[in-house]
Amino acid sequence: MAIDFSIDPDFQQKLDWIRAFMHEDIEPFASVFRDVSPYNKQHAVQDAIVRPLQKKVQEQGLWACHLGPELGGQGYGQVKLALMNEILGRSHWAPSIFGCQAPDSGNAEILAHYGTEAQKQEFLRPLLDGEIVSTYSMTEPQGGADPSLFTCRAERDGSDWVINGEKWFASNYRYASFLIVMLVTNPDVDVYRGSSMLLVPAGAPGLELIRNVGVEGESEGDHAYLRFNNVRVPSENLLGEEGQGFMVAQTRLGGGRLHHGMRSVGMAQRALDMMCERALSRTTRGKQLGKHQSVREKIANTWIELQQFRLQVLYAAWIVDQYGGNSEQARLHIAGVKVETPKILIDTIGRAMHLHGALGITSELPLARSWLMAPSLGLADGPTEVHENTVARQVLKQYSPVDTLFPSEHLPSRMEKYKARYKDLL
Repeated sequence: MAIDFSIDPDFQQKLDWIRAFMHEDIEPFASVFRDVSPYNKQHAVQDAIVRPLQKKVQEQGLWACHLGPELGGQGYGQVKLALMNEILGRSHWAPSIFGCQAPDSGNAEILAHYGTEAQKQEFLRPLLDGEIVSTYSMTEPQGGADPSLFTCRAERDGSDWVINGEKWFASNYRYASFLIVMLVTNPDVDVYRGSSMLLVPAGAPGLELIRNVGVEGESEGDHAYLRFNNVRVPSENLLGEEGQGFMVAQTRLGGGRLHHGMRSVGMAQRALDMMCERALSRTTRGKQLGKHQSVREKIANTWIELQQFRLQVLYAAWIVDQYGGNSEQARLHIAGVKVETPKILIDTIGRAMHLHGALGITSELPLARSWLMAPSLGLADGPTEVHENTVARQVLKQYSPVDTLFPSEHLPSRMEKYKARYKDLL
């Protein structure tokens, strides 16, 4: 099957518009309001600046392009989304302005697939319109990324579900109108068959905020530590079937992991742009920085690694378009992108910081904040080691063991067979 990453002229015009819009409107705004959370829908900048910018995006037909037309999007495939998101990755405000910020983008897909009409009216429609935000609550303080250690339970009581337990790192809860929560509903089977997803309104009685946890570099903590104390929600708040929580989660997780990689291309490209500008603008020891061999090596290695990563992301996106996001092929390539994402950012941004000297680690450039965020992408949606295991497991499926003493490439073992083929010449 031929792989073609050529861009049709109409879509290239869209990409050119996005790039100019980023440079002329989003980046100036994001620089001034860099400490305002895009998830804070009550802040004055939302009505004054963000919604007019969103209107421009909508007029271009570029709002929530990951969603189908029935939900107000374009239904773009992953390759087109990759080309868009590598531009959006230059600013933390851009996904909100284009209607594709996480976790709302994935939560919208879950509600679209599994929500009732009433839930779609109350939560999905304002979520799609950018009027509210949501939280995805999965991990637990004692379990981290290991679902087999989850203990937060939901039990049936008449026509309700009653929830008890704790959840950890429920990002943006302080701004959210609702949560989508992964819960153990049958502790007698393994967690992958005994967990379910429930929609929980943010103001539900018994839902307690223990504290907001801040990531280093944030002005305030946005990641909630929650306790559920007999929180009661109606039975229709079950999303999907009971015991299908992880199947429902795949509606959002695979695409979200890939989109992190897409936007990381943009972050890394911005760091490379800054590195090259610096190399041409400064001198040391009597010559331009860019004429020093060590600097050229850094620039060359950064460019090469970024091209490799960009092609890896585009190929993974192409695989998803061809085979579907839940196919074995897609899981392999999405996991590969997930493993590489924090590496490319840590290395690229780190080199750019180093080339800018003391200025590179200050708050006067965007590099240090981006570099501090990069390791979190090795933890979000599962730690790197989990995805390395997925890659290895999928790759090993393509091979078979030998039942001989020596490996199949052992030359002496092959030689007799080879000699027999050419015996007339030998």
